[in-house]
Amino acid sequence: MRRFVIGQAKNLIDQTRRVAQPHHHNNLYPRFFSDMSGSDSSSSSSSSSLPVTLDSINPNVLKCEYAVRGEIVNIAQKLQDDLKTNKDAYPFDEIIYCNIGNPQSLGQQAITFFREVLALCSHTALLDRDETHALFSSDSIARAWKILDQIPGKATGAYSHSQGIKGLRDAIAAGIEARDGFPADPNDIFMTDGASPGVHMMMQLLISSEKDGILCPIPQYPLYSASIALHGGSLVPYYLDEASGWGLEISELKKQLDDAKSKGITVRALAVINPGNPTGQVLSEENQRDIVDFCKKEGLVLLADEVYQENVYVPDKKFHSFKKVARSMGYGEKDLSLVSFQSISKGYYGECGKRGGYMEVTGFTSDVREQIYKVASVNLCSNISGQILASLVMSPPKPGDESYESYKAEKEGILSSMAKRAKTLEEALNKLEGITCNRAEGAMYLFPCINLPPKAIAAAEAAKTAPDTFYCKRLLNATGVVVVPGSGFRQVPGTWHFRCTILPQEDKIPAIVNRLNEFHKSFMDEFRN
Repeated sequence: MRRFVIGQAKNLIDQTRRVAQPHHHNNLYPRFFSDMSGSDSSSSSSSSSLPVTLDSINPNVLKCEYAVRGEIVNIAQKLQDDLKTNKDAYPFDEIIYCNIGNPQSLGQQAITFFREVLALCSHTALLDRDETHALFSSDSIARAWKILDQIPGKATGAYSHSQGIKGLRDAIAAGIEARDGFPADPNDIFMTDGASPGVHMMMQLLISSEKDGILCPIPQYPLYSASIALHGGSLVPYYLDEASGWGLEISELKKQLDDAKSKGITVRALAVINPGNPTGQVLSEENQRDIVDFCKKEGLVLLADEVYQENVYVPDKKFHSFKKVARSMGYGEKDLSLVSFQSISKGYYGECGKRGGYMEVTGFTSDVREQIYKVASVNLCSNISGQILASLVMSPPKPGDESYESYKAEKEGILSSMAKRAKTLEEALNKLEGITCNRAEGAMYLFPCINLPPKAIAAAEAAKTAPDTFYCKRLLNATGVVVVPGSGFRQVPGTWHFRCTILPQEDKIPAIVNRLNEFHKSFMDEFRN
């Protein structure tokens, strides 16, 4: 199939090279690749004699969608392959992936202390070599020994306790306590391969049928809609207010809760992403207090997605964990069921591929906690490298440690650069005709609103695609820049958006801005009424 696609692409390139106007390429490639996505009849379920077909698989899998790695990314990857042999066929020389929060893939460097400790723990023979003391900092060596002493047999390739290595959970709990000013229990920590498995685990626990609902923000990170669909539940949407900087209104929560109840849906939990993905807002502490009160009053589990807690870029906002807010209000274990998610993939560390994270589970009875542990134990344990990094993220070098100054410089350099990139892209987007973009207060994304001309919407309808998807495909084809249509995150009906990361390195940002400017002007001129 791949050879066939590349062969067809080369034929199209040869044909278009014979045409006097090279801009015709812009219309051929996205249409070609999207049309080809389902053209291989040998793989079609309808003609297959194999035992598994689309008609026989779990229907919840068919309902599940994940736009961040969806159709447009597939097209981009095919274009990237063809660029290797047909550079002259395109008006760009590289694909720039602004579709996903994957910092190191776009040039962000790992934190030296974290990687030194991980290297020493992974290859313990290094600790016995004299030259190691010249190559590694003394505190990374000391930390590696401390971690290894907490692992039976110092075996980082062995299974651990299903909740994670106890000593690493101790370090995480101490980090949470230092952050919040309230006690944290290592027995409440469940270490996971990133935050996503923790979300799936809680959906398994809470959803038993389509009559069980989860309140989710719209726009939302597609993990939530996908997980709810896979586990057979109902997503109950609550709409963030774009006009007020993606505000979360309690009146909207109440309205959607009552509407769900009227349909016979039992709402089990409220999911809140703070800082927001894809919207980048940071909740005020007052707003968080209202949310905690709402969950307590309505008997809802609060699912707090806090993976961007280090990513706050504006001086008038600060991250507060929901646990800290709840405890400061006097609510304890018996008052509120709260699950807080953290990941090593975001923040200033960006260790996406190492797959580490945890969830802190509070406010559940002992018999329910046993069931959560049972579900965790089915997966045996999360990977040890991710566990080690999660402990380091929550217990980094401290003043006086040999690595502290270099660690601090790396952290501040990454976060200040992210803030600068966010501001540059935000200002550039707001200068484009028909585009408005709220400020990026936190996280790693911008989510601009596009006021598309009626002719563009009509063209999208004729192509049988959503208008924002139509725009994003055209953008990819003309510029090589990959963004995600807002329809993949859900949005207020009749509005159109796209999500763009702030993660390309600073030297790439001017090129992205120039490409966006040129494309958008051309697009609007083409479809202007």
